[in-house]
Amino acid sequence: MVNSLGTEQHKALIALLIEKREAASLTQAALAKRLGEHQSLVARIESGQRRIILVEFLKLAEALEFDPAQALREIQMSSDSKRRR
Repeated sequence: MVNSLGTEQHKALIALLIEKREAASLTQAALAKRLGEHQSLVARIESGQRRIILVEFLKLAEALEFDPAQALREIQMSSDSKRRR
């Protein structure tokens, strides 16, 4: 498997998650509490130090109240448009 950390898609995913968290007016600690996790997990995800597995992505989408399928389409479109440049 290719190392996905630091790729354009990974960066787009991180940006989307931060945007959704901030739009929900949540701190990293408040999001972590909703997830039943430690704040350090959210910090590692948002800093790009940690890969996000699908099940975690779905939990994040639920906690931040966004459509995961639409979010993935947005990330794919963003990635595709950057590759064409």
